Amino acid sequence: MARVLNFSAGPSQLPLAVLERAAKEMTDYSNTGTSVMEMSHRSKAFEAILHKAKDDLRKLMSIPENYDVLFMQGGASTQFAAIPLNILGDKDGADYVDTGTWANKALKEAQKYCKVNVVASSKEQNYNHIPDLDKSKFNPNAAYFYFTTNNTIYGTKWNTLPDAGDVPLVTDMSSSILSEPVDVAKYGIIYGGAQKNIGPAGLVVVIIRKDLIELSKQKAKTVTPTMLRYDICAENDSMYNTPPTYSIYIAGLVFEHLLNLGGLQEAKKRNVAKADLLYGYLDNSKMFKPTIRKQDRSLMNVPFVTGNEELDDKCVKAATAAGLINLKGHRSVGGLRASIYNAIDLDGVKTLVNFLEKFEKENG
Repeated sequence: MARVLNFSAGPSQLPLAVLERAAKEMTDYSNTGTSVMEMSHRSKAFEAILHKAKDDLRKLMSIPENYDVLFMQGGASTQFAAIPLNILGDKDGADYVDTGTWANKALKEAQKYCKVNVVASSKEQNYNHIPDLDKSKFNPNAAYFYFTTNNTIYGTKWNTLPDAGDVPLVTDMSSSILSEPVDVAKYGIIYGGAQKNIGPAGLVVVIIRKDLIELSKQKAKTVTPTMLRYDICAENDSMYNTPPTYSIYIAGLVFEHLLNLGGLQEAKKRNVAKADLLYGYLDNSKMFKPTIRKQDRSLMNVPFVTGNEELDDKCVKAATAAGLINLKGHRSVGGLRASIYNAIDLDGVKTLVNFLEKFEKENG
């Protein structure tokens, strides 16, 4: 069977070149006579894989020396608890912006461990925009300022960083990481689940300023599980226990692939072209309408609706039959959603637009 176009929000499509290389190395990685899935995480071969992956991510994102790269487990959602448990220090509260399901889950998890100050929310408008911020509502003594860079379900994206002064910015970048260049130095912590632009599900990448690792070492709550301690993870080179070895290996191949394509500037160029094409069609369509205001639209996740549930369902079924899968929108929004991560190229988006145009003509 020919490969389909997978527009899933995650786990998402991976670059074909990465999958083909992994297939070639499946039973014998680099003349070791074994698969990476069978390989000891303490072996020299795997340590080389791990360190190259970290080094390539540093190159891709221009990560400064005063930051560490941690490969952790449990997916991004585990970080909802890890963050307050590690970096509250002597503070008792943190600022949060509620812009979607995952931001809301993060703040609810944090409420178990600290006072959460919700400085802004777009919940009442079903998260269809990034809310304006009133700095008078910020807590200047907050341990950190938390937001979700890109909201996977609702298709919104922060285009201007919050100005929280000396309070460290902490962000869940799961669905936009590696889609464009980021000034890492403006953040205290960037983290992201792997299953969007990085690799298989199960791995979470944490990019953390080293002073916050030291804060974790000195001030982490006594109830913090060892597996969630940033300092323990850093001291053990992300191998306190057996890490998700194969996920790290695939992530490393993706990092190398992106570097070979020209890095994150080239990724952004491609992603802007893809988003412009899809939004351009939707803005002019008489059948389909995007749900997010223009200034807050995501480059990665594009929700759109017809306004008729039966027509939405018919379109999803027809797309699936045509080899365009996982276009059904999240139940919170309805309609359709196309997640156009790095591995979906411009031709893939052209195929989607051509399908939507044909469907509109036949059903309009």
